[in-house]
Amino acid sequence: MVDYSKWKNIEISDDEDDTHPNIDTPSLFRWRHQARVERMQEQEKQKETLEKQKKTTAEKLKEAKEKLQRNEGNLDALKKSIDELEKEQERMRQEEEEFRKKEKLQPWNVDTISKPGFAKTVINKSAINRKDDDELSDEQREMNMRDFIKKYEKQLKEFGMLRKYDDSKKYLQDNHHLVCEDTPNYLVIWCIELEMQEKHELMAHVAHQCICMQYILDISKQLKVDPRACVASFFQRIQQAEAEYKNQFLGEIEAFKERIRKRAQEKLQKLIEEQEEEERKARLGPGGLDPVEVFESLPEELQKCFETRDIGMLQEAMAKLPPEEARRHLQRCIDSGLWVPDAKSAAAATGEASEEGDEKETAEEGEEDPIYIEVKGKSEGAKTVVEPSEQVEQK
Repeated sequence: MVDYSKWKNIEISDDEDDTHPNIDTPSLFRWRHQARVERMQEQEKQKETLEKQKKTTAEKLKEAKEKLQRNEGNLDALKKSIDELEKEQERMRQEEEEFRKKEKLQPWNVDTISKPGFAKTVINKSAINRKDDDELSDEQREMNMRDFIKKYEKQLKEFGMLRKYDDSKKYLQDNHHLVCEDTPNYLVIWCIELEMQEKHELMAHVAHQCICMQYILDISKQLKVDPRACVASFFQRIQQAEAEYKNQFLGEIEAFKERIRKRAQEKLQKLIEEQEEEERKARLGPGGLDPVEVFESLPEELQKCFETRDIGMLQEAMAKLPPEEARRHLQRCIDSGLWVPDAKSAAAATGEASEEGDEKETAEEGEEDPIYIEVKGKSEGAKTVVEPSEQVEQK
């Protein structure tokens, strides 16, 4: 059962139960209050004096014991002094105990019935900051994010690698500058990079930290407070949350990971297309045609000629085609670089552009080696070999 007896003995200065009609009530109240305040001040002075005497006696006793251990001065006098100080210390302890009992028996009043637990002043500037961010242009926001990442990238990655809720809470409280919109933006970019590198487990972990930060920012927007003030409340709630709230949180993480996978796949596909386009541009012939596309558009017999590098067979195949079609295929081969009309001139131009050491090495090898003009085909590639002694006429 609850003991309510302590509430029976409360001193109230403006209690009118025992006030005589002929006595000035306001004056009586003021006198009672003044007397109580003076009595409390006197008790506080006695308490402070007792504390000072206790501290002084303890210091003297410590000093005397140290001298006795070092054998300094008169040992008998020191022992006698120590005994007296110990007795004095015991006397003050008893006096302090009596003072506490007396203080405990005193009735409560308006000044002693309660004490403030804590005092805190919070100046909320989040609305001003949010307004300033909204007024920034896209270019300025991008520049601010780059500066933020450049300055705090190491701390952002450390936060992304944390696994326990308590560690994440402490890290954000110690590094409160990370509690902003730029942190989840960076973590999203990092997740996409990890997924593109096929580091799926690490991506899933960083995604969890990203959603935690996003939840903190969403709570701050709903409550219209600084997001730094929502860090402790979020981690406390997520650790003690009901099954429904946790399931919603985990579902949000899974949906986010699915979006990351989709975005990573799109970026990979775009990179592949860009690389293929660069390769296509790099292999364009003098006429601006792609040799791979031209090769695939040739009749099957002509394709075999290029694959086997048989010039005689190529001349025969061209002769079998109608003149107009043969000229069209031949011109396309020339424009794509599959066919070089004057191989000797091309080889001579190539030789002039080479270094002197290469020229000497070629001269030593002799003139019997054929001149190779390589053109990449489909997968294995197609090469055209032109012998110095052979001439090709255009049909």
